[in-house]
Amino acid sequence: MNNTAMNSKDSINNYFSDCQALIDSTLDSWLPSKSVQPQRLNSAIRYSTLSGGKRIRPVLVFATAEAFGLNKKQALAAACSVELIHAYSLIHDDLPAMDDDNLRRGQPTCHIKYDEATAILAGDALQALAFEILCHKGEHSAQSRIDMIKTLSIASGSQGMVGGQAIDLEAVGQQLSLEALEKMHNYKTGALIEASIILGAQSATHPDHHTLKNLQRYARCIGLAFQVQDDILDITSNTETLGKTQGSDIARNKPTYPALLGLNGAKKKAQELHQTALDALSELTDIDTTRLAQISEFIISRSN
Repeated sequence: MNNTAMNSKDSINNYFSDCQALIDSTLDSWLPSKSVQPQRLNSAIRYSTLSGGKRIRPVLVFATAEAFGLNKKQALAAACSVELIHAYSLIHDDLPAMDDDNLRRGQPTCHIKYDEATAILAGDALQALAFEILCHKGEHSAQSRIDMIKTLSIASGSQGMVGGQAIDLEAVGQQLSLEALEKMHNYKTGALIEASIILGAQSATHPDHHTLKNLQRYARCIGLAFQVQDDILDITSNTETLGKTQGSDIARNKPTYPALLGLNGAKKKAQELHQTALDALSELTDIDTTRLAQISEFIISRSN
């Protein structure tokens, strides 16, 4: 690795660390206290939200907002809201009726640590809190708040993340085409990643059609690349590194990119998506997209 590549890697790692610290401290102050009733529910909410994680979605909010000239604190409401939606989705995805996972971020999943009913309610509460934050936190105009609420609600619903999970459940044991697999992940993973990019832009401005089109193109590419890398790591990594059970997709006979393309084909696919994401950013000559480019590289080179 040359010095430029090393400096770039150090830079993005430091950026992630700074963003994670800000998100964690802000969420800690905005989440309900464990001392407030109902204590067991609030404890479960905090356990599942503050148990670590890469915070990729809020980092994308920050990086996009900064590209348009804002600082991180001006995009905090949007960043925290999208992370709360992600946290709720993980709680529900891990439930016995869904993916039935026992481990998340190296710790027992919410329904194992507490119980199934508490886990369901914790997810419900986090979803509600995400939209409460968009309504009341930050210094955005009423129209900007409406735009951001619309962006996040569409990405979270049946035409986004929840719809993708439904398709995923229906696909267990089936042989999907590459097109069908990409559609599923554009919903399940990609929709919330795309929303993160758009929320970052909406925190700062109302992007024009050209800018919005290329931001969406970038977001869809890194959303798919994120899933391709997840599928690769499910084969090549281990449980300790992943923080969740290695090989779980194979065990459940779920459709994956390596299953369709082979491991080398999946790695090639991730690289192609990364390059297309960079091509989309190259069209945005009026804003500084350096961080967004670094995040795309991070997504396809991460180990967990």
